[in-house]
Amino acid sequence: MSRATGFHRADPAVLEDLRGRIRGLEGTFCTGGEDGVVRFGAPAIDGALPWGGLPRAALHEVLAADGGAATGFCAALLARLAAGAGTVLWCRRGRARGLYGPGLAAVGLDPARLIVVQGRTATDVLWVMEESLRSGALAAVLGEADDLDITAARRLQLAAEGGATAALLLRRDRAEPQPGPAVTRWRIAAAPGGLVDGRPGVGRPRWRVDLLKVRGGGTFGAARSWLVEWRDGTTAGGFAVVADLRDRPAEPAAEGGSGFAFRLAG
Repeated sequence: MSRATGFHRADPAVLEDLRGRIRGLEGTFCTGGEDGVVRFGAPAIDGALPWGGLPRAALHEVLAADGGAATGFCAALLARLAAGAGTVLWCRRGRARGLYGPGLAAVGLDPARLIVVQGRTATDVLWVMEESLRSGALAAVLGEADDLDITAARRLQLAAEGGATAALLLRRDRAEPQPGPAVTRWRIAAAPGGLVDGRPGVGRPRWRVDLLKVRGGGTFGAARSWLVEWRDGTTAGGFAVVADLRDRPAEPAAEGGSGFAFRLAG
């Protein structure tokens, strides 16, 4: 005990225990660590996130400015979350057409590691997502739902934390995104495809990727935009930033390039 103050010196072990409890109350996604984060493999994007990548035990919202492009981007992201070994769940709404297997494989997602569930209503989608997230048995869960309210979204966030499983919520883009508990929010639009070795054809898939929100990001919270290309595994994670779009528009595609359309079966 200090005679000057009358207080005991803090035990470092006690302080660390308290810090751990606070991190737990804030959410397990705050703990970081290699196992708790998946990296895009593109330094510009990973560096824009305070965790150095995408936290697994969290809800991430993806707004689809273009449905096919957003589907392809989410498939590539699920492939990163699965890390070649895990199983992922894709929960669809109503009578949506089936996903195109070769298209999934083109962005690294093995169809054999994908479970697809179709719910009749938004309530069905929410229930399947919650139960799957809480089980902790999957690498990631994606749900397509436009009309989940903030309470339902908060339940998904809590389920993601409880099961230490990434949750992706794919929604149509709106003029004014609604506030919600998602840890990150992204907007995905189509971009002209990049040529491969100067040869004409479909080319490499490209997206306009806007990072709109980083919860608790502090200086990381500013909106960012990139032109992102899928390099088919030639770089770590397959994602590569072609251009930073903060101060200038995306460069036009070279002649012969084409937009990336993520085809659906049927």
